Amino acid sequence: MLDENSSLEDVRVFFANDRFATDACGCEVLEAAHGHSACAFTIGPQHINAQGNVMGGAIFTLADFALAVACNVGEKPTVSVQSSIEYFNMAKGARLIATAEADKSGRNLGFYTVDIADDLGTHVARMTATCFRRA
Repeated sequence: MLDENSSLEDVRVFFANDRFATDACGCEVLEAAHGHSACAFTIGPQHINAQGNVMGGAIFTLADFALAVACNVGEKPTVSVQSSIEYFNMAKGARLIATAEADKSGRNLGFYTVDIADDLGTHVARMTATCFRRA
C-alpha cells in the first residue's frame, strides 16, 4: 500500500484510481499522513440536488474519500465496515473540505472522525467510521 513516508504526489496518484470520487465528484487530496487527511471538491452542478443544495451523497462521497486516504497511508490495506454521517448545515461556500482524523488506529480496527466544512467555515457534516485492516 502506501507507506508512512509516501509523498503527497504518490498518494494523489494512488487515489486517482478511486474513479467515482475523483472523476465523477472531483475530489482531490490536499493533505495525507498516517491517520490524517484533508480532501476537497469545488461545488459544481453535478453536486446539487433538486432543492438547490449540495446532495448528501456528494458530501458522503467526499467524507468517504478522506477516510480512505487517512486510514490507508502507513497501514495495511484498510476498508470501511461501518460509517454514520450527520448533516448540520447547508454549504454556503464554493468548496467543501473534509478533514479526517484517526481517533484510535489499532492493529485490526481503526476508528475515525471526518469533519466536513465549506470554504467559509460552515460546519456542514460529520462522519464517524470504523475500519478493518486486512491481513
